[in-house]
This record gives sequence, structure tokens and C-alpha cells, in this order.
Amino acid sequence: MRRFSYTIKEEQGIHARPASFLIQEARTYESRITIRVKGKEADASNIIAVMALDVVCGQRVEVEICGTDEGVAYRGMKKFFEENL
Repeated sequence: MRRFSYTIKEEQGIHARPASFLIQEARTYESRITIRVKGKEADASNIIAVMALDVVCGQRVEVEICGTDEGVAYRGMKKFFEENL
């Protein structure tokens, strides 16, 4: 299992457009990717669940990756967050 924390810099937080890109990225990996914020969690490949987190700019999220390709998924997701959120 791999984890990282990230503070959202996108002004709108994780709204519809970046959430759809996040889902697309998460679905490229076999590992289960979970996002946690404010005591709630969501499967990163489920847009409804991600949108329900209601993540806003400045919030710190925890991303947990567990599975057969977790090393690759960790690097890819971390890069995605840094470049897009």
C-alpha cells in the first residue's frame, strides 16, 4: 500500500471537469485508489463518490493506492495531482 497527501491548489477544488480527468487517470490502473478528506472517502474511479467529497481549494486530501501496480499508480496519481489539482 502506498499513500500521499496533497493540498488542492485548483481554485474550484475538485469540481466536475477535473473530477472527470481524475476518474480517467484512476481507471488506467489496476490498483484500488481511495481519496480521503474530512473523514469521508471515495473510490477514485467513481465520479459520483469523488464529487460527493466536495473538495475545495486549500483542503488536504489523502490518496491511498493498493494493488498489483501500486508503484506505477502512485507515481502516476501523484503526478496527476501536482499537474492538475
